[in-house]
Amino acid sequence: MNAHEIDYIIYGEEMQYVEIELDPQEGVVAEAGSFMMMDDGIKMETIFGDGSTKNKGFLGSILGAGKRILTGESLFMTAFYNDLSGKRKVSFASPYPGKIVPIDLTNYRGKFICQKDAFLCAAKGVSVGIEFSKRLGRGLFGGEGFIMQKLEGDGMAFVHAGGTLARRELQAGETLRVDTGCIVGFTQDVDYDIEFVGGIKNTIFGGEGLFFAKLQGPGIVYIQSLPFSRLAGRVLASAPRGGGKDKGEGSILGGLGDLLDGDNRF
Repeated sequence: MNAHEIDYIIYGEEMQYVEIELDPQEGVVAEAGSFMMMDDGIKMETIFGDGSTKNKGFLGSILGAGKRILTGESLFMTAFYNDLSGKRKVSFASPYPGKIVPIDLTNYRGKFICQKDAFLCAAKGVSVGIEFSKRLGRGLFGGEGFIMQKLEGDGMAFVHAGGTLARRELQAGETLRVDTGCIVGFTQDVDYDIEFVGGIKNTIFGGEGLFFAKLQGPGIVYIQSLPFSRLAGRVLASAPRGGGKDKGEGSILGGLGDLLDGDNRF
């Protein structure tokens, strides 16, 4: 497998985007909805699956797209090609505040495992597949179910992490316990399992769920401080209810403060 060799620059701090430079005939594949902008001369094509395997026929394309359905992603991906002479640029944006993580698969022996909604884009030729969990406990309680995404090949891939990113390099036998939703991805040698929090008070009143993710080295692990599920939960918890009024956060006057804040249109 020979992925296209692409150059890139990541811009921004909290809301990043990655700009990819394509030589003539080079391409990049991306999740539907991540596109931001592109130069004139870039050709866009909607494809089944990731398009990493050539001449695999209609049935092969259907099977590849079916794997993506299992991960909860769209049936289609979008490919962008430079059809002209000279270099052209195409950019892809973060879906929510966080960091874009460049993954050079040649540094990870051709494989990287990530949560199913972390993938952003990759060089044409990188395979975006599925990784089944062989452990019942991890599948039922691991936060990501039986299935995670695996990125395979010898090119560049880009994943997105919410909030602040932490990179931990675990030594052989070293263990890290993580909130199940905070995992972005890890290298193929990392052993991933779940562990019961333990203790009646911790279980009932701890507010951190019933299980931790247990990651054991050797390998590299990427952790995010703000998974999308947590962000969405906080937004929903703060959303106006019953008549469109907000919660009056930060004001000891609560609803009375709405009369004084100068903006009562809603």
